[in-house]
Amino acid sequence: MEKYLSVKKVNKHFGKFQALKDVNFDVKEGEFVCILGPSGCGKTTLLRVIAGLESQSEGEINQNNKNISQLPPDQRDFGIVFQSYALFPNLTVKNNISFGLKTRKQNRDAIDKRVDELLNLVGLSDHINKYSAQLSGGEQQRVALARALAPSPGLLLLDEPLSALDAKVRQHLRLEIKNLQRKLGVTTIMVTHDQEEALTMADRIILMNKGVIEQEGSPQDIYSKPTTAFSANFIGTTNLFKVKKISSNSIEIHGSILECDDDIKDDVSTVTIRPEDIKISDSENNQNIFTGTVKELEFLGSNIRGHIEVNFKSQTDIVICNFASEYIQYNNIQKDTQVNISLQPHAIKIVKD
Repeated sequence: MEKYLSVKKVNKHFGKFQALKDVNFDVKEGEFVCILGPSGCGKTTLLRVIAGLESQSEGEINQNNKNISQLPPDQRDFGIVFQSYALFPNLTVKNNISFGLKTRKQNRDAIDKRVDELLNLVGLSDHINKYSAQLSGGEQQRVALARALAPSPGLLLLDEPLSALDAKVRQHLRLEIKNLQRKLGVTTIMVTHDQEEALTMADRIILMNKGVIEQEGSPQDIYSKPTTAFSANFIGTTNLFKVKKISSNSIEIHGSILECDDDIKDDVSTVTIRPEDIKISDSENNQNIFTGTVKELEFLGSNIRGHIEVNFKSQTDIVICNFASEYIQYNNIQKDTQVNISLQPHAIKIVKD
């Protein structure tokens, strides 16, 4: 896949506040990229700069080998879907979708054909003459998506498109949007604060924090190979510990020595251990075994999350573990049950603070 969009050294200042700091990334043609991060991290500002709705203070944006940095929004080749749908309430579904085509002075037959094609694509052919007030939130968002796609843009921008919807509709629509994007092959950038959305929809995630890119990579890489404590903590649930180096493959947590597969370089580091990588252990063959007491059990459907107070050598600390519900029931593990857990060497990952 060729490079389709390139963002180079983009900065954005609002008075004395710097919202974006030296942001650099490329998007390949046909790729689905999620810009993910907490509120105030700069992700929506970045999307608005790409769309030309905000002007960057410094830096350059190239789309399809053309410098668009100074172009107004109507001269950039994109379709955009907002969180609030932004449909025209006085227009029917048909007229909402055809609005952009009419402004481009396309003929009526071509417009009607394109509207029918898109309504069929988003499964709303029966709603062609309805007004937005007669549609559910999920249906309105599909109309907004069809309207954005109507002029066949080279780039689709999605600004938190599912955040106003309830959980079930959100889950269904994110699958629909991803399948639609794959089918059309349209290069897509979506802004979201929802980690699950990013993990399930994106080919690549750009994780932002305080105006800078914290980490970028595939959902699998961001989750299983976080490079910083922020990445590990923001994507999924994790355990973070300050550790001291004992040797290149051993560390000390609260006075206890643990084996670790990662190569330890710094005298003091932070490690992350995912809850699903921690095992209840009855075997003496396992490494890094500690005794602890179950303080809380959270029922999560197929999994139960345990909060285990672990007795390290110099102090106790809470370790979060995920267990299969069947295992907990079969072994009659309850609050205040004492268990042995294994912090397996391969599961201990060194991250930057």
